[in-house]
Amino acid sequence: MTSIEQFLSSQFSLAGKVAVVTGGTGVLGREMARSLAAAGASVVILARRKPLAETLVQEMRAAHGQEGLAVEADVTSEQDLDRARDEIYARLGPIDILVNAAGGNLAGAVIQPDQNFFDLSVPDYQQVLNLNLTGTILPTLRLCRDWSERKRGVVVNISSMTAVRAISRVMGYSLAKSAIDNFTRWLAVELCAKYGDGIRVNAIAPGFFITEQNKKLLTRDDGSRTERGEKVIAQTPMKRFGQPNELAGALIWLCSDASAFVTGTVVSVDGGFGAFGGV
Repeated sequence: MTSIEQFLSSQFSLAGKVAVVTGGTGVLGREMARSLAAAGASVVILARRKPLAETLVQEMRAAHGQEGLAVEADVTSEQDLDRARDEIYARLGPIDILVNAAGGNLAGAVIQPDQNFFDLSVPDYQQVLNLNLTGTILPTLRLCRDWSERKRGVVVNISSMTAVRAISRVMGYSLAKSAIDNFTRWLAVELCAKYGDGIRVNAIAPGFFITEQNKKLLTRDDGSRTERGEKVIAQTPMKRFGQPNELAGALIWLCSDASAFVTGTVVSVDGGFGAFGGV
């Protein structure tokens, strides 16, 4: 093995780590779980769809050999998260990595083309805020409590381009993701100040990837792009949507020792969308 191979192996390996991915049955969440397993981690998929989570764990075990676990839990329920933590510790041991990938949107929190701000459904807006923001804060709070004693661990939150640019229609989702950016920076500073440099908190901000929640907004049944999809591509210098596996590089980097001096950062994986001014 060459020196560069040894460096890459030591710096980017997640062997021996226990990684939890909330929302791990979603399009992006499941790909992130697979990438963590490929890097050597024992992966816990924490989601509400347990049968699908179990299937994914079996696939990862067959592909990579590591032990894994499927845990059913609602990320907005402290009781569910406490039960999940106990199950994870009993089966796999302490948690080293938490990826907060759970999130989503509701139709009532989206301003439709024939609507305006004053048509917003407040209950749906509150539910979207709860799922995305509280569903990021609570897992960190309940699953990582012992990090204050262990003084090590990695959190990766999932932000969005909607956090940094005004994207029409998705108001509730945008506000939640903006708050996640702020939470990422706040918690990174807080935990470093209290427990040292062994605990790091960062985020990934994906650009436009086709997921269950936005597929009908961006594409038609025949796979062609909608008017909104065309607008997105026009604002994306790479002129395409992202592929879920293209999040893997940033994720492994942030979870591994290769980013040991990185905390409080939001990494864009967006094909240039956030950098483009439209001209």
